[in-house]
Amino acid sequence: MNGIVLISGNGSNLQSIIDHSTAIDLDIKAVISNHSSAYGLKRAEHANIPTHTLSHKQFSSREKFDQALSNIINQYNPEIIILAGFMRILSAKFTHQYSGKMLNIHPSLLPKFPGLNTHQRVIESKERQHGVSIHFVTEQLDRGPIIAQASVDICDTDTTESLTERVLLEEHKLFPKVIHWFTQGRLKLKGNHAMLDGKVL
Repeated sequence: MNGIVLISGNGSNLQSIIDHSTAIDLDIKAVISNHSSAYGLKRAEHANIPTHTLSHKQFSSREKFDQALSNIINQYNPEIIILAGFMRILSAKFTHQYSGKMLNIHPSLLPKFPGLNTHQRVIESKERQHGVSIHFVTEQLDRGPIIAQASVDICDTDTTESLTERVLLEEHKLFPKVIHWFTQGRLKLKGNHAMLDGKVL
């Protein structure tokens, strides 16, 4: 299945997806970043995947950036769009255009801790568990139907760095698995529900 991956930074999840791409029936047609310095672009280049950089700072509105982003995406006619650490809030028009095709990974057990700095916020909140969620993208930030989650226990000695590291390990395992459900035609968005093999998740 043809796909596009959107990134903003290091691209460790992108690397996991690249490493698993053959096994999960994914043909990554391009990687797009809103930061030219994103290390994930180098990861894509090493894998001979075309890259594009589109800086949001060059646009006067979110909608204009999203339109330009859409123009790049549509060149490849992807069947799946994967947000792997893409740190942009997308407009309603954009999310509607690709509804049911976009998957996002978020480093918390949603609906807890949407937004940024989740690892630090979790530690400060004295939570005992943390983790990762994968969900369909809708116009509500980090509120799309949840597909899958993986959790880690929080230790008294945890720092933001140690917690980030453990959660990333779970992210790298879970994201390729969920993408494979989609490429197999098993995972779909119906209304406000994520469906796997015809059953609501």
